[in-house]
Amino acid sequence: MTSIIRVEHLSKRYSVGARQKHTNLRDTLAAGLRAPFRRWRNGREKRTGTIWALRDVSFDVKEGEVIGIIGRNGAGKSTLLKILSRITKPTEGRVVLNGRVGSLLEVGTGFHSELTGRENIFLNGAILGMSKREIDEKLDEIVAFAETEPFLDTPVKHYSSGMTVRLAFAVAAHLEPEILIIDEVLAVGDIVFQKKCLGKMNEVATAGRTVLFVSHDLSAVNALCSRALLLHEGAVVLSGPTHDVTRHYLDGANKLYSPVTWAPVHHVNQGEILLNKVAVEQAGRATRAVSCRDPFTIVIDYEIRKVIRGSRFFLILRNVKGEIIFTTSDYDVPTPQAVDRESGRFISRISVPGCFLKTGSYFGTIGVDVAHVRLVFTADDVLDFDVFEPEDDTQATRHTRVGAIAPLLRWHISDGTGQV
Repeated sequence: MTSIIRVEHLSKRYSVGARQKHTNLRDTLAAGLRAPFRRWRNGREKRTGTIWALRDVSFDVKEGEVIGIIGRNGAGKSTLLKILSRITKPTEGRVVLNGRVGSLLEVGTGFHSELTGRENIFLNGAILGMSKREIDEKLDEIVAFAETEPFLDTPVKHYSSGMTVRLAFAVAAHLEPEILIIDEVLAVGDIVFQKKCLGKMNEVATAGRTVLFVSHDLSAVNALCSRALLLHEGAVVLSGPTHDVTRHYLDGANKLYSPVTWAPVHHVNQGEILLNKVAVEQAGRATRAVSCRDPFTIVIDYEIRKVIRGSRFFLILRNVKGEIIFTTSDYDVPTPQAVDRESGRFISRISVPGCFLKTGSYFGTIGVDVAHVRLVFTADDVLDFDVFEPEDDTQATRHTRVGAIAPLLRWHISDGTGQV
């Protein structure tokens, strides 16, 4: 079977702190106005550097394969897909694509905000090399799938993010590119639409087209993909059968990822609180990949440099959409160590039960306040971790339920006489 995608020694380097060259008058004028302010910081010239988002990545994809690409945030997944979609150029290496590519990487990718939904459908079809007649034949099917018919002749700039994703996915999936590339953007949609999209991707794969699918939802990757690539720090760590790769990801997470360690965090109330380290532990080991069925602990290592009477530490946990999942503080169940906190070094441990969180990425903000008086200290998003579902989890369907969490709660059932 011939390769429809061939990636050879692909590398991508980005400049840190440097701006791209300006190509129009507006950008040039704006750059001139910004120059005095960006060249100096704290009396010293700001330094620039480079980072490698991808390093020497090589792989082949056969026609009709469905490939999952997994790895933590920052592993290089989105950069790889942007290169494959010809949105950005590689620094080194090359990509050979033997087919038309339909991509859904970000909300509104490939859409012109001033054009209507209908006009964007025809624009995307034309980019894929389709004739007007071919697009006309698919139009009703696209609109019905996206459920956007009342807004078809409304400019896309007035669409909500959910409407934009629905239409963008419908266009990408129904205009029949040989290669379909889908990033985590499906997480923007609601649960019903996500299931609808997964069903359509399975239909596309069954029809023999090639699919590259990036997701943190390992259950979806396991169900949809025959093969997977694990990326870590811009390199391919493992390639092979999906279950083998996802199991390696979960089992080897503690070797791949270290706990989050932070330098002193300086805020307005500098000198009162010093945050040393934040980490997630499961089964006695630090990790960033958490099995959804088992309990885990959030560990906060900090120093109190100045006694703050009545202060409490709190945690706000959000999901990837920015929705607050829960908040908690060390005053929920008061202890003498919290109420009578003196200066010194402390370690707080927050126990989170198993079978509680849905699969996905989570971010935590840690802070200290004096209730109803003042906010002493905050460190936004200093905690991040992923919750995964083992492929043999018999309760996997709970992650598709409506709601921010997916607990397994015990029900006690009795008949009318009170007998169980």
